[in-house]
Amino acid sequence: MTKFQKDADWLDFCAHPSRPRFVPPPGAVDAHCHVFGPGEVFPYAPERKYTPCDASKAQLFALRDHLGFSRNVIVQATCHGADNRALVDALHSADGLARGVATVRDTVSDAELAELHAAGVRGVRFNFVRRLVDPKPDAYYRAIIDRIAPLGWHVVVYFEAADLAERWDFFTSLPTTVVVDHMGRPDVSQPVDGPEFQRFVRLMREHGNVWTKVSCPERLSQEGPPGYDDVVPFARHLVEQFPDRVLWGTDWPHPNLKSHMPDDGQLVDVIPKIAVTAELQRRLLVDNPMRLYWA
Repeated sequence: MTKFQKDADWLDFCAHPSRPRFVPPPGAVDAHCHVFGPGEVFPYAPERKYTPCDASKAQLFALRDHLGFSRNVIVQATCHGADNRALVDALHSADGLARGVATVRDTVSDAELAELHAAGVRGVRFNFVRRLVDPKPDAYYRAIIDRIAPLGWHVVVYFEAADLAERWDFFTSLPTTVVVDHMGRPDVSQPVDGPEFQRFVRLMREHGNVWTKVSCPERLSQEGPPGYDDVVPFARHLVEQFPDRVLWGTDWPHPNLKSHMPDDGQLVDVIPKIAVTAELQRRLLVDNPMRLYWA
């Protein structure tokens, strides 16, 4: 099999994360994480814009147990393109404790979609971050949505805050549930009540089919660990304004980070800062992901 050499500047995930002080409620779901390879078994896509370290299903499930979670939602990584074999393999190994978000092309067959659904896939991801992918015309994505909507799947979108105005009409026209990764990547040096973040809040307020993941403080923070305190007001605002449409995930194994590699235990300890009551924590970590992925 082909051997893959990770990028020279690639930061490996934390091998020995701390055990979090915060104890997640029973049934908690890590609703955004990935598996990478192993590349010798599940080769990385030729069109990829990065080559990661391997990050296996066994390592992911061990982290789940270590952090006190019960389930995972595994999101197809761009380094695997539309080859979902690593994702499907992890789902089959999870004994019903994982669901998936796939990447598919507009040429995907009904048989392929049926196989993905049987494995536990419940959504597709569209990535609009240009440094990671080359976005396609809107018609390309609409063709895929027409195919997956009858399955009851949703759409996950990944974009940066500056892109929201340009993509507004497209996002607000989608007929499915739309889940936005990482709060639309706000600039946390700007105020929560500033125009950029309030545009995102308006998206959620005016469109009840829009959800968001209040995740990845390690990508957004300028202050950094352990508390990522500059990100907390943004995530807390969304959790309190839209308690039934928020999700949380580790983003393990944290692809393409350049500044630092987070301790996943510290990331879990951010949760009670953004969901400050037991009820909000239960909705964020249990009720919402179970309704979206296991209902």
